Amino acid sequence: MTSFPFTMTRFLSLSLTASLMACSTPGPEVAPLKTTSAAALQLTAPSTTALSPIWWQALGDAPLNALVATALADNPTLLTAQLRVRRMQALSGIAQANGLPQATLGADFTRQRFSANGLYPKPIAGNTLDNDTLQAGVSWSPDLWGQHAAELASAIGQTRAAQADAAVAATGLASQLCKTYVSLARWVSQRAIALRAQQQRMALRQLISERFAAGLDTQVEQSQSDGNLSEAGVQLEALEEQITLTRHQLAVLSGQTPQALASLSPQLQNLQLDALPATLGADLLGRRPDVVASRWRVEAASQDVAVARTQFYPNVNLSAFVGYNALGLSHLLDAASRQIGVSPAVRLPLFDGGRLQAQLAGRHTERDMAVAQYNATVLDAVKETTDAIESAQSLRRQAQAQAAALHSARQNHALAQQRFAAGLGNAVLVLSAETAVLAQRRAQADLRARQIDNQISLMKALGGGWRDDALALSSTLAPTAK
Repeated sequence: MTSFPFTMTRFLSLSLTASLMACSTPGPEVAPLKTTSAAALQLTAPSTTALSPIWWQALGDAPLNALVATALADNPTLLTAQLRVRRMQALSGIAQANGLPQATLGADFTRQRFSANGLYPKPIAGNTLDNDTLQAGVSWSPDLWGQHAAELASAIGQTRAAQADAAVAATGLASQLCKTYVSLARWVSQRAIALRAQQQRMALRQLISERFAAGLDTQVEQSQSDGNLSEAGVQLEALEEQITLTRHQLAVLSGQTPQALASLSPQLQNLQLDALPATLGADLLGRRPDVVASRWRVEAASQDVAVARTQFYPNVNLSAFVGYNALGLSHLLDAASRQIGVSPAVRLPLFDGGRLQAQLAGRHTERDMAVAQYNATVLDAVKETTDAIESAQSLRRQAQAQAAALHSARQNHALAQQRFAAGLGNAVLVLSAETAVLAQRRAQADLRARQIDNQISLMKALGGGWRDDALALSSTLAPTAK
């Protein structure tokens, strides 16, 4: 066998010399922006109240549970987010494969007429022959500078971020659907009150008409009662419109046609309020999927910086092949037709017009942008959660005051009824006292809807019971044992 015109020792010496020439070109490491910490955000408590991944079931409404289950199973937005995760997992697999040896097997069969005046002498020249090759090859680019490891770490970070983004989409959809359901329950409750108000104003109009006929009231009172009755009809019709539109929105959110929930009428009093946490723990930053997604993007951007630095160093590739080549298929597998070779290669950038420096500077900027976005996301998360807790406490105090106001209005109505039964008052006073009761009931329904809506906001702000599933991703990307 013919000896190769170089030795591995000479090749390694050349590689080492080229490495020393290139080591200083990337320049010193650039320190990234600092990420904010739980202590800086005054999250000093050890932990926050844990949530169930199916947190909406705490509202205690079976139709709502069914709608959320349907939405999470069939919503196109969630499917898109899940497909992004699959795409990133595939890209992570590609990055992982880049650091492993690659093997190929090829077979080429060519029938060719060779020129009589060309490169090849007789008897090849002027004849038509088969030029056949059967060859196996292997190549490997050793990860001398950590490029492949950094590329894989960056891909894993992007995949983890995509997983967290899918959780953000799921939590957002569930909370939006629950809020819409609460809005529908509020409109249904307001409609019942408005219907009673319309009936009350009809009774009042009838009474004033009788008093006007008896000369006890004037045309002014009768015109005013007519106007109040018309206003009640307008309010009732507006509520019917809101109920219809909210049903449509709820149906579309759950992946159904707009008319699918035409008979749905949830009751506000059936939705339960849970006790809410009074403090936030440092673990909040690991519970919210949007914060975790931002954190993984910082990690991926940091690895991209490492990849950009390795571009300044020599690229080493080792390859080898073995096989057969012959003119004529009958001789292809003869011992004399065998061929074998190795092809180590090293490539070092020398002059690139500043392209690599600009690329590295761009990666540094992208890393700092990711850090800035992470800090902003963390700050928004703490604000959103703190606002929800403060609102919950305020709404609880408002609900206590509202309950007292409703109790007082009901007492006044009861006294007016007693006076009317004793002949000390008239029916107009009774109906007027009921008007105050209806106004307080309307305010109470609005307040309860706000409390439940705020509870949903807090569940979303606390991460919706999500957990960062690192083990599942690791098992997905781990190489399969042979």
